[in-house]
Amino acid sequence: MSRIVYVNGDYLPEAEARVSVFDRGFLMADGVYEVTSVLDGKLIDFDGHCIRLGRSLSELEMKNPHSNAEWLDIFREIVARNGVVDGMVYLQVTRGNPGDRDFAYPSAEVEPTVVLFTQSKPGLADSPAAKTGWKVISVPDVRWGRRDIKTVQLLYPSMAKMMAKKAGVDDAWLVEDGFVTEGTSNNAYIVKGNKIITRALSHDILHGITRASVLRFAKEAQFEVEERNFTIEEAQEADEAFITSASAFVMPVVEIDGAAIGTGKPGNAAARMREIYLDEMRKNAL
Repeated sequence: MSRIVYVNGDYLPEAEARVSVFDRGFLMADGVYEVTSVLDGKLIDFDGHCIRLGRSLSELEMKNPHSNAEWLDIFREIVARNGVVDGMVYLQVTRGNPGDRDFAYPSAEVEPTVVLFTQSKPGLADSPAAKTGWKVISVPDVRWGRRDIKTVQLLYPSMAKMMAKKAGVDDAWLVEDGFVTEGTSNNAYIVKGNKIITRALSHDILHGITRASVLRFAKEAQFEVEERNFTIEEAQEADEAFITSASAFVMPVVEIDGAAIGTGKPGNAAARMREIYLDEMRKNAL
């Protein structure tokens, strides 16, 4: 069965989906996106993703084409049409097609381009990697300065992912001015005793939706949370490390630049936070 995608109000077989060559998302990376996980046919942390989408659009002076309720209807429809049980919904909104290429923004009368598609990932919450952990390398962070806006400018994160792949590991942690910012597509954490440490929110990192939920649950579970910068060297000396993202949830990190973290195996804090997060998300899925 052909996958059904959503383009500007129409549900189409993917082979029939079209976007103009003059779309600014294609020409200028002038667009934003969100990825929402689906577990048991329901949407995870949907409200948080809607809030961040609205913020990203506002920061780029783009109008939000739908209300949160309308987005929910569209998401549910595309999940249903594709029979997704476990997987993800990708949403992209660009500034649209002004009819020709120009650096200046088009008038507000140009309608945004809206695209959604699903990716089926059976057993998404049961990833074997959660039992073994990820290995990461560190690379310089040379991205633009507004990483808090979830834009489609993903070339350097893709390059960093490939650096990790060539090094035979799972991901890369990005380093700027001596401190870890985040992973290529995730937020980064270390654990010392009962304390979970992660970089504070700013323009330097993405304001992760999974991050916000995990930190809230961590405090409720009596972990101490400290939001501050940390170095690769401090991470290598930590008891544990982990990442969070919409698709990996909470994933242990067991090695950084060849140095084992703690015992070199996933630790109790990461395992506990993954368990709590998945339990709570399933209870509140839409």
